[in-house]
Amino acid sequence: MQVITGKHIPRRVFIRGLGATMAVPMLDAMVPAGKLRGMGSAVSGKEAPNLICIEEVHGLAGCNEWGAERHLFAPAQAGGNFEILDESALVSLKPYQDHLTIVSNTDVRNAEAFAPPEIGGDHFRSSAVFLTQAKPKQTQGSDIHCGISLDQVYAQRFGQDTPVPSMQFCIENLDQAGGCTYNYSCAYTDSLSWGSDTEPLPMIRDPRVAFDMLFGSGGSPVERAQRRAARRSILDWISDEVKVFQRQLGYADRLRMEKYLSDIRELERRIEMVEVRNTSGDERALPEAPAGVPDSFGEHMRMMFDIQVLALETGMTRVISFKTGRDAQNRVFPESESDRPFHPASHHGNREEAVAEFNKINQYRVGQLPYLIDKLKGTMHGDTSLLDQSVVMWGSPMADANLHNHRRCPLFFLGHGNGILEGGSHIRADDGTPMANAFLTLMHGLGLDDVQQFGDSTGELALNAAGAMSADQLH
Repeated sequence: MQVITGKHIPRRVFIRGLGATMAVPMLDAMVPAGKLRGMGSAVSGKEAPNLICIEEVHGLAGCNEWGAERHLFAPAQAGGNFEILDESALVSLKPYQDHLTIVSNTDVRNAEAFAPPEIGGDHFRSSAVFLTQAKPKQTQGSDIHCGISLDQVYAQRFGQDTPVPSMQFCIENLDQAGGCTYNYSCAYTDSLSWGSDTEPLPMIRDPRVAFDMLFGSGGSPVERAQRRAARRSILDWISDEVKVFQRQLGYADRLRMEKYLSDIRELERRIEMVEVRNTSGDERALPEAPAGVPDSFGEHMRMMFDIQVLALETGMTRVISFKTGRDAQNRVFPESESDRPFHPASHHGNREEAVAEFNKINQYRVGQLPYLIDKLKGTMHGDTSLLDQSVVMWGSPMADANLHNHRRCPLFFLGHGNGILEGGSHIRADDGTPMANAFLTLMHGLGLDDVQQFGDSTGELALNAAGAMSADQLH
C-alpha cells in the first residue's frame, strides 16, 4: 500500500557540520504529497538520465582479425538474439544482457593520421578523440585544439541544476610532463572531457581527493589532516545534525538513510586502510601514486565506482567521465592471470597465442564493470534503480592496437537511461559508419535534439533492437 504522509522536504538537502557537508539521497519524503509513483515515476521520469562515459585504451583483442572471427568482442548474431561466448572480453556482462547494448563495426577516423607528421602518434591523440570525435591539433604548445566532448555538451545543458555539473575521474597517473611524443601535447592524453575546443578538464585519480570533494570534509587541508589523524569519520562531525534530520523521516526513509550512511563509512574506512598501508614504508607497486591510490587496479576501480554511485545517488551530479587507463602504459595485471605488460601485450603481432593472452587482460578490465552495474542496480532513486535511470557508455577510440587501427572500434552501453535504451541488443553498423553516429543518437535520446552533427557523424545509428538489422542482413 502506498502511504502518503503529507510531509515534504526539498529534493536536494545538505547536512552541514563542522568542516563537513553531506548531501542526502533521494527519499520518499521528497515526493510531494498526492503524487503517486509507479507507472512512469513522478520522480525519476522527470529527471534527465545519468550519464557515465568510460574509456578503454588499446582497444580489444576481439577487434583483431583472428579475434573477430572468434567473436572475442562482437557476437556472431546481430539484433536481440545474440550470444556472448565464454571467450569474449564481455563474458562478465552475460548476467546483464537485458541491460546491454553492444555496438560493433563503427570507426573513429579522427584518431587516424591525416598527414605524414601524425603517423605513429595514435597513442598520443586517441583519448582526446574518444568523447569529442574531433581531430586534435598536433602541437606541443599552448595552442591546443580539439572539440567539446559529449559529456560536456550534456553537462552544459542538463547538469547546471546539480551542485557539480560534471565529474571527471581516472585510474592512472596523468602527470606525464615530457612523456608525450609525436609533437602532441600531454593535454590530449591526460583528459577525456573537453569543456570547449581549447579546454581539457582535469581528472581526479586519488579516491581521498574525490571523497573530500563529494563530502566537503574539512574546510582546509589542515583540518582534513587533523580529522584523519584523529581517525574520525566525517559522519562524526555531523552526527547530531543527522539525528535531527532522521527524526523527520518515515520508516522506509530511515532504512535508506542508514544504508547510505553505512556505505559512506565503509568507503571512508577502505580509503583510510589504503593510506595506512601505503604510508607504512613497505614497498609499493605504484611508488609514484598518492597514498590514497591503491596499488591494486581492481581495488582502485571499485573505490572510484563507489564514489560515482554516491554522487549519482545524492544528485550531486548526473554526468561522469572515467578514464581507466593511459595509452602506452606498461602496467601488469596479476589478477588477469597474464604476466604481460598492457601495452606490449596489445602489440601481439597477430600471433594467436599472443592475441589470446591480450584477451585475458581485456576480460579482466571489462570484468570490473559488474561491480558498478550491481551497485547501480541495487540503488533505488525514487521507485526505479539508478541502472534504469542511467546510461553507462564504455568504448575505445582504438580497435586493433597491434596496428594502431581505429576502424571497427568497440563500444557498448549498459542501463536503460529512463527508456532511451531497450537493452538486449547487438547493433552491427554498416561498414564505414562513424562511432559519432551512435553518439549523435544517444545525444538526441538525452534531450539534445537540436544537435545536428557531432564530430564526423553522418547521421543517426539506431541503438535499439528495431533498428539493429544492418543493410547486409536485409539482403
